[in-house]
Amino acid sequence: MAKKNNPWEEDIPPELPEDGGSAKMKIVSPFKVAKINGTKNDFKIHFKLLLGALILLWLGSGFYQVQPSEQGVVLRFGKYVGTYDAGLHYHLPYPIEEVMKVNVTQERSINLGVTEATSQNKYMTNNHSSVALNSFTESHMLTGDENIVDINLTVVWKIKNAKDYLFNVRSPDVTVRVAAQSVLREIVGQSEMQPIITGDRGKVEAETKAELQKLMDDFGAGIVIVRVKLQKADPPKQVVDAFNEVQRAKADQERFKNEAEAYRNEILPKAKGEAVKRVQEAEAYKEAVINKAKGDAERFQSVYKAYKQGKKVTSTRLYLEMMEEVLSKSGTTLIDPSAKGANVLPVLPLKAGENK
Repeated sequence: MAKKNNPWEEDIPPELPEDGGSAKMKIVSPFKVAKINGTKNDFKIHFKLLLGALILLWLGSGFYQVQPSEQGVVLRFGKYVGTYDAGLHYHLPYPIEEVMKVNVTQERSINLGVTEATSQNKYMTNNHSSVALNSFTESHMLTGDENIVDINLTVVWKIKNAKDYLFNVRSPDVTVRVAAQSVLREIVGQSEMQPIITGDRGKVEAETKAELQKLMDDFGAGIVIVRVKLQKADPPKQVVDAFNEVQRAKADQERFKNEAEAYRNEILPKAKGEAVKRVQEAEAYKEAVINKAKGDAERFQSVYKAYKQGKKVTSTRLYLEMMEEVLSKSGTTLIDPSAKGANVLPVLPLKAGENK
């Protein structure tokens, strides 16, 4: 009797094949069939669960958080959809929609005129190239009075509109740099060198900020200029000694002018006071002379009236008064007749009034 490997297998009398050969039929257990079908069903279920989880994860990837310092710009197939402020938001998952977050509170800055030293070192091997580079560097600008000034400028800016910042300007940093340099050159070209270097920097900074902001608004760049600061405003290094000499000469000129002003302020009041004094003395003298002339005229009229009434008496009185006046002003000489022939001077002159 043949050995059975499987208890579920039974020898069933086979039907004889047509060719007359022998055949053996194998019966499969129903439990084994159920096991195979169950494995296939489990695989389908697991696949569906995995697919559902992946779909859920894909849908959940649409949630995003915008920080208080940011703005979120949502794009649908690359086209702008909207701008969202701080908070939790949702967008259709990638690749349908995507979000770009932009920091709108961070202050960014650019510096103009600070690349000169690096460029000089780069071209130090050729003196001609170095001089040419110094002549056309971004820090050298021509003023309105045809002088050259070496300026370093710092521009601080930040984003005020994320949409305009992302889509209206291709390279915002380069745009701000080029626009700031253009505006600064225009303002410096309309100003004189002396105010820029000495103390009128605030005016240049304010005008540069206003013009640069207007230019950014015209571009629709979504940028706000926070502040503009002139870090340095000096004459070029090649002429700094001559410029300092000119400045010293102007300082001396100003000092001499101030000293002259002080002397004038001191001398003018004295001169005006002396002039007023002289005028007052002249007025007093005029009044005195006029009054004296009037008095003499009145006295002459009174004497004339008296003379008409008594000519002899009046003539005698006038003679005596005149002689008294004349003799009172003349000197007196005494001669001693007994001193003749002696060594004593016989004449003794006496001044008027000493013989009294």
